[in-house]
Amino acid sequence: MRIAFFSDIHANLPALEAFFKDVDAEHVDAIYCLGDLVGYNVWPNEVVNAIRERNIPTIMGNHDEALLLPIVQESKPSNKGLTRAMVSDENRNYLINLPRHLALNFMTNQEPFNLLMVHGSVKAINDYMVVDYPEAEVLQMMNSHKADVLLCGHTHKPFHRIIKSENGYKHVVNIGSVGKPKDGDSRLCYAILELNQNTIPSNPEAIKVTFKRAEYDVEKAAKAVENSEFSTAYAEALRVAK
Repeated sequence: MRIAFFSDIHANLPALEAFFKDVDAEHVDAIYCLGDLVGYNVWPNEVVNAIRERNIPTIMGNHDEALLLPIVQESKPSNKGLTRAMVSDENRNYLINLPRHLALNFMTNQEPFNLLMVHGSVKAINDYMVVDYPEAEVLQMMNSHKADVLLCGHTHKPFHRIIKSENGYKHVVNIGSVGKPKDGDSRLCYAILELNQNTIPSNPEAIKVTFKRAEYDVEKAAKAVENSEFSTAYAEALRVAK
């Protein structure tokens, strides 16, 4: 079974469209979104609509959560304020009611094998699950949810970390960002996770993780930022992937 996971689109419609084209060619069995559909660019409604039209199971990100806040008067437009004003009432209602976690539970070789999806971490939606996050804390979070694989986004930096535990091996997979990469590579990033007959907790190679990169029209996305009230720093961040 092959499952695609993507995250952190951040209202970047050109990137999302390129992602759909790329992932459709992969013919995966399922697709999941790990949040942050909005923020930093001018197409929040188009992005939300496209994901809703495909009925993609989605969890809440911290920028989606920010839509719970009321509109306030600002002396200088902020990312969150501009996004709040752009998002339609219907899409806001969709985003603020998204779940914060999703779990996938499998039986392989008569053993349970569980995947847990979060945006930041189990502890907080805006927690940064970096590659050197303290091992003991990672294991505590995963064990509390009986998770063999923890999938996350938020940092916009992909990695696959394998941790030896008392009962086998745990996998942490940060799936990167479709719409705002921060790892120095401006191409969109997502992950495909493959399960097979050897997918059991005692196998350190229980899953195969492939990070997919694909080109998109970065300049179109950057120009959209520059022609809006958003900070032009967001445009440069797209170009340099920082």
